[in-house]
Amino acid sequence: MEKDNDVLNRYRTVSNKLKKRFLKKPNLAEGIEQFGNLAKGLKQQECPQYAGFCCLAQARCEHTLGNPSGEALALTNAARSFLEAETKNRQLKCVSFEEHLIASINCYGHAIRVHIENKQISLAASLSLELGHALKNLDKPDEAVGHFQRAAELMSQSPLDCLEALDLVSVCKIETKDYEGALAVLTEMTYLAQERGGSSTTGKPLGPYVDVLVKCEVARVLLLMLLQPTPQRIRPEHAQTLDKYAWVTTEDNSSAQYLNEDLFLLLQSVVMACQSRDIESLQALQTEIWPMLTAEQNQILHLVIQELSHPSGEGV
Repeated sequence: MEKDNDVLNRYRTVSNKLKKRFLKKPNLAEGIEQFGNLAKGLKQQECPQYAGFCCLAQARCEHTLGNPSGEALALTNAARSFLEAETKNRQLKCVSFEEHLIASINCYGHAIRVHIENKQISLAASLSLELGHALKNLDKPDEAVGHFQRAAELMSQSPLDCLEALDLVSVCKIETKDYEGALAVLTEMTYLAQERGGSSTTGKPLGPYVDVLVKCEVARVLLLMLLQPTPQRIRPEHAQTLDKYAWVTTEDNSSAQYLNEDLFLLLQSVVMACQSRDIESLQALQTEIWPMLTAEQNQILHLVIQELSHPSGEGV
């Protein structure tokens, strides 16, 4: 309590200096410096929530001075301070209304708007990603999705960065069991990688775009096995994807451009085992294909086997 009163008194002292007086303008530059020093001291004393309020006061001063870069920086520092306070509360298992998290999200949002207004799109995108990761780490993937999606939109002129953000969207959708949403995002990523990652001479995907296409192809096939859409409900692009994995096919297997032969054959076997509901063969294939898949893909495959073994209707 004594520490709280001391902090409040110091905050009031600086604030009082900034009040307008007759024929005298407040020294905002001095106020920014003093609020900054107070925030730094409070962080060292492990009082991040109080440091956050000082950073907010600093941001208001920067706004009054017409310095958007300083305002955005102060808002970002405030957001990180409130986030630190929320993380600390969770580690100590304190009961709360997540007020520090709400304050952090608001500060991040304000900082992002300031960057966008000043045409600093890359900085706005990086803060959207930072907020998305923070929410995901706090076991809130459903809230993180929107921020990753916003980052992808802001980075539309940088294909690889956009694809990375969309990949995070798909991961969050899988975590929240929005499998149809994840499939839609992965399909969007496939089109984007094919459109923006092709060679100017051959049109074939190059470098990191190949890795993206492989990841999307495998995840899409596994999600389709989990969802098991009926012939009436399946979208044409998804039907074409599954047709490539039929034993006898007249389709031009474009997947062969970027899937290695072993992975393609194993994936083909998984599709056939699922379609014939051969759980024993599927479990044997799981052991073989496991090292070739990412953690998310292995999780989907596990769900596929679980769904075939004990149908719950979740994948319908």
